[in-house]
Amino acid sequence: MRVNLVNPNTTLSMTEKIAAAARAVAAPGTEIRAVSPAMGPVSIEGAYDEAFCVPGLLEEIAKAEELGFDGHIVACFDDPGLDAARQLARAPVVGIAEAAMHLATLVAGSFTIVTTLSRAVPTIEQLTRKYGFVHHCRKVRAAEFPVLALEEPGSRARDLLRAEIARAIAEDRCEAIILGCAGMADLARDLAAEFGLPVIDGVAAAIKLVEAVVGLGLRTSKIGAFAPPLPKPYTGAFARFAPR
Repeated sequence: MRVNLVNPNTTLSMTEKIAAAARAVAAPGTEIRAVSPAMGPVSIEGAYDEAFCVPGLLEEIAKAEELGFDGHIVACFDDPGLDAARQLARAPVVGIAEAAMHLATLVAGSFTIVTTLSRAVPTIEQLTRKYGFVHHCRKVRAAEFPVLALEEPGSRARDLLRAEIARAIAEDRCEAIILGCAGMADLARDLAAEFGLPVIDGVAAAIKLVEAVVGLGLRTSKIGAFAPPLPKPYTGAFARFAPR
């Protein structure tokens, strides 16, 4: 099985960290191709960044489709471009936020999501409603550090994250924690051991869900919501993205 793992931002050190977390949980025989787009923001922190990450993300999905990959993962917790990627791909496409929420409900009655900056909270709250998990989600919290602080040696990001998880457990009475950023992928196991409850990383969750869906022989439906885009010309800088 070959899985195309796309980090929609262009920070390669984060892509490498995400790839390592994915490979640590992948089944024997699962090959993971981890890539970043050639264009786009260095981090995704809001709707503007999200809009500009989508063309590069879709380009990487299209390349992997041509190479015959069995599944795709969108490795950003905003799940940017997920529906567009599903229209483009016949192989299953899994977003890490949706995957994490699904798995959390299998092991806990409630969860709190802890993300980076408070500007990310409204988007994640919208995703809980879109995916139907609003009744399971106690709260979406921000530890108040930028995404790239997770890549900086000596930053306080991990301490701020731990402090916010402690507050979530005490104040929300949640039964599980979801880490609301792909850049936290390497922290889940240690945090679960420290706090004594499930701590779910969406990258690992997405790998296992892709393996399950592919193992069942399922592909993306091309009837209705995820039907292929209609062929038409695109103009200007987007000409090369025109559906064929």
